[in-house]
Amino acid sequence: MFGYGCNLGPVQTARHAVGIASADTLRRLNAQHTDTARLEAAMTDLINAYDRFDLPKLWGAGQAAIADGTHIPLRENNLLGSQHIRYGAYGGIAYHHIADNYIALFTTFIPCGVWEAIHILDGLLKNRSTVQPDTLHADTQGQSEPVFGLARLLGIKLMPRMRNWADVIFYRPDKSVSYDHIDALFAREIDWSLIATHWQDMMQVILSIQAGLVLLSMLLRKLSSHNRKNRLYQAFRELGRVERTLFLLRYISDPQARRSIRAETTKIVSFNDFLDRITFGGPVIKSGDPVEQEKQVKYASLVANAIMLSNVADLTDVINSMAADGLPVSPKLPASLSPYARMKIRRFGKYPLDMDDMPKPLDPAPLPFQIPL
Repeated sequence: MFGYGCNLGPVQTARHAVGIASADTLRRLNAQHTDTARLEAAMTDLINAYDRFDLPKLWGAGQAAIADGTHIPLRENNLLGSQHIRYGAYGGIAYHHIADNYIALFTTFIPCGVWEAIHILDGLLKNRSTVQPDTLHADTQGQSEPVFGLARLLGIKLMPRMRNWADVIFYRPDKSVSYDHIDALFAREIDWSLIATHWQDMMQVILSIQAGLVLLSMLLRKLSSHNRKNRLYQAFRELGRVERTLFLLRYISDPQARRSIRAETTKIVSFNDFLDRITFGGPVIKSGDPVEQEKQVKYASLVANAIMLSNVADLTDVINSMAADGLPVSPKLPASLSPYARMKIRRFGKYPLDMDDMPKPLDPAPLPFQIPL
């Protein structure tokens, strides 16, 4: 996990972690005993352990998640690599979902040129941990009309930070409806009959998604890319127009909502910077195999979660030690911190591992103050 998560690779890991395993053994462990399902299960275990602590509840209630992609350089001539227009470089996209208490919930690897909104709901649906957000933040790439409709039926509140909302069409409920002061915003009307006609079909699709029979990203890619005249696609899009119009009206009228969205979306920027610090072996994913590329970004998030869990355990011990020494401790100080502390991370040198030096049992002690609601 350490060698692949920090992008050292098996050779450098065997060289700097002397006596643990050879490079061939590490390659065989990765190829034969590690797959995406095992990495996701390990992520779930770490998230559940992290959620047992009180300290992360000062940073977020775990009811919201933030999704965003970051560019990952690739070696040329592989199946998923391409030139990214926004980043101006060759590679792919590591698409992350983190909770509002900073822990990484889900990570996947997607090619450049794909509208990120296609994959935005997958992270919450595949998350099996005790942290189950029902609100999802993203940037402009993380929203579209069909995604708003699907999110509504899945019980997910989509609240993106939209850069170009002035160019988005607002829909009025009927031609006869007009509004004082803001009527110029509305350009079209909602086709309610289309939603009513295909309501049963839409609910069947949602039930199939929740049962795991249909992958949401695959459904969105098929509906949006191959046949936009599909009536089911149009019905989801029409419902999404209702939801996005309601969201935009709140977005432009509620400054507190805009501040909240902006504050949450900046957390994933810090997470991406934290990952850059962890993957000190180099930014380039060396493998051209799509399966190994997917495993690589999951390895990195797994290492990040392990460090966050260690940091939270250490911070909890320090806070309790301060209180035991009679020092004044209030929620204000730890609330200004984050689990992305990195000063004690050894990025270079030798990495001895003593398998007989076992850590103490993970038994989260309560903080010496009440957690604010």
